[in-house]
Amino acid sequence: MRLHDLAKVLRFYQATASIENINITGLQMDSNQVEDGNMFICINGFTVDGHAFAKDAETKGAAAIIAERDVDVSVPVIIVNDTIRALALLANKYYNNPSSHLNLIGVTGTNGKTTVTYLLDHIFRQENKTTGVIGTIQMKMGNDQYSVKNTTPDALFLQKSFRQMIDRNIEDVIMEVSSHALDLGRVYGCDYDIAIFTNLSQDHLDYHKSMNEYLRAKSLLFSQLGNKYSCEAPKYAVINQDDGYSSVFKKSTSQPVITYGIESEADVKAENINLSAHGSQFTLKTNVSSTKIHSKLVGKFSIYNMLAATAGALCRGVSLTTIKKALETTDGVRGRFEPVLLNQPFGVIVDYAHTPDSLQNVLTTIQSFAKGRVYVVIGCGGDRDKKKRPLMASVAISNTDLAIFTSDNPRSENPSEIVKDMITGIDGNNYQIILNRKEAIDHAIDLAHDDDIVLIAGKGHETYQVLGDKVVEFDDREEAAKAIVKKVGKEK
Repeated sequence: MRLHDLAKVLRFYQATASIENINITGLQMDSNQVEDGNMFICINGFTVDGHAFAKDAETKGAAAIIAERDVDVSVPVIIVNDTIRALALLANKYYNNPSSHLNLIGVTGTNGKTTVTYLLDHIFRQENKTTGVIGTIQMKMGNDQYSVKNTTPDALFLQKSFRQMIDRNIEDVIMEVSSHALDLGRVYGCDYDIAIFTNLSQDHLDYHKSMNEYLRAKSLLFSQLGNKYSCEAPKYAVINQDDGYSSVFKKSTSQPVITYGIESEADVKAENINLSAHGSQFTLKTNVSSTKIHSKLVGKFSIYNMLAATAGALCRGVSLTTIKKALETTDGVRGRFEPVLLNQPFGVIVDYAHTPDSLQNVLTTIQSFAKGRVYVVIGCGGDRDKKKRPLMASVAISNTDLAIFTSDNPRSENPSEIVKDMITGIDGNNYQIILNRKEAIDHAIDLAHDDDIVLIAGKGHETYQVLGDKVVEFDDREEAAKAIVKKVGKEK
């Protein structure tokens, strides 16, 4: 694409040299990825400033640079006020506005985002649709899977991925939309058709600083649905009616609102709920008809996730018959209330719960069917919201017989200092501290007897642990399995 034509989307800019007759072969924001003819966009991030790598990008073959200030290169530099906004505009133009050709669903909230996206994926696949999914665990294009660095990647990655999905004849894309992504402009240019709100509780206050700021960031997804109405391409806001912040999200959008809930009257509702250790049963009631659901997913929080996915699917015109079949055949999501089953006489569950609210939900569910003692292995991530640490610990000791506080992803922090923050001011002494996560898991499982349940919380699907500047292999499920085998062997 000609640089002159590409730059038209920027409208207001200064160019240090003529940009006529320059062909752009691709866009990059990482100088290490630059190839001949690429445009390099200088992004000022949290840890590095892309302007410092402009010369390196030129050396690797960059034909033009987008920057917020002059940089020492000989190729044309286009200077703009905001390279993050410029990146989104340029990527959208370069890949021919791909999200406008997709049925794009964005899911936001503190908890449940991943499960809702995978439930929607499963529902659409019941209709033999080829789908795309972008989120915490991975990115999927049809049956192919790819790793991603962030829950919601940057605008360049997204627009390029959307174009690849279109080229694979994918029509429906479901993605998690994090508060960071909304606040940092990563989803600028994404033309969402449906926005889904799961719930809101304390998290990420290391970044947002207050719940009001966190709420504001989340609500952006709904305001970004726009004001335009179209019968050919309708847009919808799907909102959890039972959440205390639901009114804010309703006021944030001009699009039709579809509600779901359990406690409140809603467009999509669960009634006659029966929960057990083996799944959930409920009547799924909509404004069209009702049906009985027998799901393998456990817990009230799982019902909320199923309601959110149902509402989103109904907005896309999926029949209740298809939705019922999907909800009753799904096995859940990796690392979300995932049992580790090796024929042991006690339960072991791995879950991603890393907020006070999600941990409370999981432990309340376990307590509803637990016959023996309940143990939890839990830590808090380093370089993240410190205010939630004592809240996590309080939830853990209030809902278990014994909490074992350990390391999560300490990053640059000392694990002992993180645990010290957790136990400061908590009321209770039914806890132990074992900083080594493997040893903590081994100890919890060694304590378990018949009918006891061990919850290993906080990391879920993750297969790594971040220690300082190193990323080491670590999988809670694998470590739990090893500990079970060792315990069973020792008792024979």
